[in-house]
Amino acid sequence: MTDPIADMLTRIRNGVQAKHQKVEMPASKLKIEVARILKEEGFVSHYKTSEEGGKNFLAVFLKYGPRGENVISKIDRVSRPGCRVYVARNEITKVLGGLGISIVTTSHGVMTGKAARKQGYGGELLCNVY
Repeated sequence: MTDPIADMLTRIRNGVQAKHQKVEMPASKLKIEVARILKEEGFVSHYKTSEEGGKNFLAVFLKYGPRGENVISKIDRVSRPGCRVYVARNEITKVLGGLGISIVTTSHGVMTGKAARKQGYGGELLCNVY
């Protein structure tokens, strides 16, 4: 697999469209951090890591509105292995006027674009979620 983050985002996107309660995928530290941010921002209900046969797995439990509407309407990968996108702290834009989030990897960890702007960090722009 050349782009595990794109695979994670695609699994979440497909799970939301199919109205699944959870999606499972191989775990990594970066995927767990992305899932943590999605939980903190209210896009997923929770996540859980487990180990089976010496391999780590990540289960992301999806969240829906009171009438079954999708909480995540769109999730886009911005930076790809073939074309990395780096942004300075003043170049991080708001997603949908502040309704969505961008996820940025900085030298101080993985954080939302809003937190990176506030703390004065730039980095690689992973994805936008709204």
